[in-house]
Amino acid sequence: MLGLELYDNAIVAVSVGDSGGVLARAESPLVPDAPSATLAVLERVAPKTSASPTLGIAAANPDSRDCQAVVKVLTGRYSLDPAGAAMSGPAAAVAEAWVGAARGVRDVVLFSVAEHTGAGIVRDGKPIFGAHRRAPSVAWMALNPVEREDYRKTGCLEAEVAAAGIVRRLIWRIKAGDRSRVQDLVNGDLSAITAGQVLEAARQQDGVSISVVRDTAKYLGMAAANLVATSDPEVLVLGGIMASAADLLFEPVKVEIGRRLPVLLMQTLKIIPATLGADAGAIGAARLAAGTPQ
Repeated sequence: MLGLELYDNAIVAVSVGDSGGVLARAESPLVPDAPSATLAVLERVAPKTSASPTLGIAAANPDSRDCQAVVKVLTGRYSLDPAGAAMSGPAAAVAEAWVGAARGVRDVVLFSVAEHTGAGIVRDGKPIFGAHRRAPSVAWMALNPVEREDYRKTGCLEAEVAAAGIVRRLIWRIKAGDRSRVQDLVNGDLSAITAGQVLEAARQQDGVSISVVRDTAKYLGMAAANLVATSDPEVLVLGGIMASAADLLFEPVKVEIGRRLPVLLMQTLKIIPATLGADAGAIGAARLAAGTPQ
């Protein structure tokens, strides 16, 4: 089985065995308007046989121009999932329930945040995609009664907690007069700030960065609580920065979830960090293309 995930600027391809182990992995920059580059990264992981391998594709936005161009160039060369490209969140949830943090669990919710926000629901062993394969579009979860232009472009949740939103809130604080050590890291060039720098500054006890991280955790906890309240999973898997920066975010998010949910829901809910990292979407796409989730 082959799986491919498209990120904003990169492509991750994996070859996956029947038991879910990654047999080969390759990563390459995603070159806009040059989807043929995808063929090269797949050739690095595809088995050397005459048969057309089964390939699943995942992307944060399967309807995007880049994703559609990749699907077009791969059609006929690989045996593609007939359902088309999957959203990254459900694909990652399938992977975590198959060979990841929630291995063997039948009812799982995954919630992940990095460059984008993603979520997936596995109910009785099967992923839920919705009528138009766009569920759950967690980026558009409305958590603030204020209407803003960035909310209308990317969704309220993504505007607040994805990488660009974390950076934006730090910049707002700096422009309002607060002083952060992150300014020194970028020599005053606020456009050069990254979410990783904000997280690392929080670890170094930078007060403004700590405040931004706390606000981020509050939004993340609210969103996660809403997902749990509407799906009642056995396990909630927290991925992206909630796993990679678990020292900063995992416990605060968990506490916020507890503040938003009734005791009985929390008593029966297991909350764990994701374990498959950046490969989750590609592994889950391979699993989906093989038609094996049960």
